[in-house]
Amino acid sequence: MKDRNWQRFILKNTTFILFVLLFLIFGIIAPRFLSFKNLEIILSNSSYIGIIAVGMTFVLLTGGIDLSVGSTMYLSAVSSGTLIAAGWPIAPTIAVSLLIGIAMGYVNALIITRLKIVPFLATLVTMTVGRGIGMFVTKSVQVDFPDSITLMSTVKVFGFIPLQIFIFGLVVLLAMVFLRLTKSGRQLYAVGNDPFAAERAGIRTRPLITSTYVISGFFAALGGFISITQIGRVSAGFGSGDEFDAIAAAVLGGASLMGGVGSVFPGTVLGTVMIQMIQAGLVYTAVDIYLHPIVMSLIIFFAVFLDSVRTDQLKKMERRTIMKIIS
Repeated sequence: MKDRNWQRFILKNTTFILFVLLFLIFGIIAPRFLSFKNLEIILSNSSYIGIIAVGMTFVLLTGGIDLSVGSTMYLSAVSSGTLIAAGWPIAPTIAVSLLIGIAMGYVNALIITRLKIVPFLATLVTMTVGRGIGMFVTKSVQVDFPDSITLMSTVKVFGFIPLQIFIFGLVVLLAMVFLRLTKSGRQLYAVGNDPFAAERAGIRTRPLITSTYVISGFFAALGGFISITQIGRVSAGFGSGDEFDAIAAAVLGGASLMGGVGSVFPGTVLGTVMIQMIQAGLVYTAVDIYLHPIVMSLIIFFAVFLDSVRTDQLKKMERRTIMKIIS
């Protein structure tokens, strides 16, 4: 019984164990990695992917997936850059970019819930169309943002918290409250575990699923804007591949691709910081920069593999426990 308890503990806390191990390994190999400044940079660089990963967690909880978040980032960022160049004030520009994210999420939801297209294919299509629209608008020309935007990344809330980290923390807090303390949040888990049983129990699954894709689109646009404040420009490759980092962060954090399992904190937060920590660790340990994409691809593969093994083992342990109770 004790062995099974330990197995269950390890399976449910795999993310935290991996996080500590990687942190110690990089710290031993490169002591500069442990500096306060580096830790702040890791958190700051994690912010925009973390925000997107929070939205992805909502989608994964229902058993869906959103491959369009990178294109949503690009399209919303291109739109805001174009409007700023045309003389629009910053506040309305940000509002428009966020509305574009909401619109992208709603289109995904309509295709999935009304046309009954599987989420993978539906969001694959909107991923391609969204980036295509953005490139049509820009003709693949880089969009530069004024200093008034890039200087936002230097703002310190309460005098010591970087703005991007504060926004990330606020998003995480709101998501936690929604998932843990609201009826709709709890229903998302039910939908992900068994959508048919959830419907029979009186849960309106369609509006719930729609809300998750809208949330994902909104956070993708917000994450895109946070990224703009840090780099100050949007090129044709902006946001490309970020959807996979967001999925990996959520899955490394314990969210299941099968739905019904996952948490924003500590799960997705730890997964996000872990990915950024690995990227920083590769730099500090002087790993060839051309090997970085290979390492990150292996991490994504490992995240999916880990989810499969973890889900299978936990189900087996639950079945054993039920059989013992019955017998």
